[in-house]
Amino acid sequence: RLVVSRRPPRRPLKAALVAGAALAVCGTLLGLPGDGWGPDGAAAPPYARNPAAQAALDPGKLTRVSPTAWRTSARTDFSVWPARGDRTGDRALLRRALAVWARPGKDVQVSATPGTPSGGPAGPPRLLYAGTVDTARVVVLYDGLRVARYAEPKDGTRGAALDLARVDGAGRTGAGAVVLSRADGNVRYLTAPWVRGAGERDLRRPGSAARDLALTGGVTPPLAGPAGRPGPCASWNVLELTDGTGTRLVTDLGELVPAHLTAGRPGRTHEVSGAGALRTWAPYACSLGAMRSAGVRSVNAWAFAGQPLPGGSGEAAWVCTRAETWRGGGSRVLAQFHTPGGRFGVVAAKAEDVPACGEREPRVLAGVLWKSGTGDWYLLAAGSHDTASIRATGGVEGSAGGHLLALRAEAGARADLEAGLEDGRSIGGLR
Repeated sequence: RLVVSRRPPRRPLKAALVAGAALAVCGTLLGLPGDGWGPDGAAAPPYARNPAAQAALDPGKLTRVSPTAWRTSARTDFSVWPARGDRTGDRALLRRALAVWARPGKDVQVSATPGTPSGGPAGPPRLLYAGTVDTARVVVLYDGLRVARYAEPKDGTRGAALDLARVDGAGRTGAGAVVLSRADGNVRYLTAPWVRGAGERDLRRPGSAARDLALTGGVTPPLAGPAGRPGPCASWNVLELTDGTGTRLVTDLGELVPAHLTAGRPGRTHEVSGAGALRTWAPYACSLGAMRSAGVRSVNAWAFAGQPLPGGSGEAAWVCTRAETWRGGGSRVLAQFHTPGGRFGVVAAKAEDVPACGEREPRVLAGVLWKSGTGDWYLLAAGSHDTASIRATGGVEGSAGGHLLALRAEAGARADLEAGLEDGRSIGGLR
């Protein structure tokens, strides 16, 4: 007798469910960073798929140039850097770096200099470096506008870091080096292929020679970084780079691309390589700390006046330091006053987004209250050399012809300054 069951058998379905659950668990375990990175590492899930986005994530489409391309190229910038490092063939690492740049996940620490777009590349970027640096695997990429640095722990633990810096318009100087790593207060740089030699110099000690740094595949050994060091500023170490066109100094301001240091009158600046320029910078080196994390491209120090101090106390120096940024806006200007024998310059005035002390307006006026050795107070002011007269109003009243002013004052007095220029115009003092 044939009996037809009204119930379908349940055992095969149960087995299928168990198998599916096991597959899901297995897939989850394979994706855990502790047991090996997934294809996209610490990247977030993909939000959209289109040919351009997919091409930007393909390590096989990364642009690479010949190690000698910079010798014949009309441009000398990041576009002619060759791919360097011991992991340039690690497609899995490159894939993770590209994916995290496009879609940084919750375990990624992302930083970008002010004015830098944080989105992924529009197309395949250029590979500048992929290698092991200290305790991390590092990839450096360039998309024509930005340099991106991806770093992940080399032991495979969870987490990654992505740093972005705007570098549009960088030439030989601006593309001289990028920061590869920071660890224990030290910094490693990757230098441009045209750099012949590197050194470490303390900007606070202009009479000391630079310490030579051996380059290994363009990478410097660790050198003490100046940015963010606790305690009083006793030194300020900078990186000295030498190529076929000369020697220049760059400094770490806590960002991916170091800032270029110069000296001299705006419009006629020069490298900080001679003894005079090094002496100019020495008392003001520590003021560079005020320019950290601002997307600074270059900082110039201009000794715009020397002023005899009342009572025969020697001559003080007036220096204006101006920081220019990669984005154009956000410039920072400090007028600083340095007395004979003083360890540091004193910030007398500061301003942001003003043309003073720059190539567009190579003029400046600043003042300070100064106490003499006899206890007398003075308002001292100085302008650039095309200043015809200076007048003080408010808490201190008086004027003087020329570019220097010294008036008796009371402690805590405040005054407004105005300078008449030789061309008939007038300017106000920095505050």
